[in-house]
Amino acid sequence: MKIGVIQASTRTDMNDVLVRAVQKSVAGQHKVVNLGVFPNETVSYSYVEVAVMISFLIESQSLDFVVTGCSSGQGMMLACNSLPGLQCGFIQTPQDAFLFGRINSGNVVSLPLGLNIGWCGELNLEYTLEKLFDGEFGVGYPKEDATRKQQETALLNSINQLTKRALLEIIDEMDEGLLRKIANRKIFYQYVDRNAKNRALVDKLQRFLD
Repeated sequence: MKIGVIQASTRTDMNDVLVRAVQKSVAGQHKVVNLGVFPNETVSYSYVEVAVMISFLIESQSLDFVVTGCSSGQGMMLACNSLPGLQCGFIQTPQDAFLFGRINSGNVVSLPLGLNIGWCGELNLEYTLEKLFDGEFGVGYPKEDATRKQQETALLNSINQLTKRALLEIIDEMDEGLLRKIANRKIFYQYVDRNAKNRALVDKLQRFLD
């Protein structure tokens, strides 16, 4: 599984901490890709703009899973869940993370990277991510209810596909300024261009390059 790490500009100070926590939690079992937003970037990206990047990363099949966040984690979660291809969980404790992975089996998690991050706050971040990747996704929990939980998750996935149009279908209706801004973020576009399996989506995004 290819796991991307990308967070809003408001928490660039947490990028390195977040990446190291993800790398530690997967223990080399998955590839981890750091896409920032980095402290040295001169352009700021809001949680909405980052969520759109995440939608492109997932819909283009450049990544399988994304770990993200903003100051509260809530805005990023809401933005992601409004976009094609994304099912994002808000996780702030190891219990949240474990249940999201075992039961909900989405493809994005949003963490609060500003709230409750104080002395030893990185430990909660590490423990939370450790429980997220602790075992196979979508197996259901608890064991005696596993089949029912899997059925409910499958039903939610089918509803999600019905109620959300593909990114390729809506890109022409999206804000041009937003698309131009993210397309011209070099690290994002170059990664998508090199790794995307959905080339039609990359071709659409390419039109917004300066």
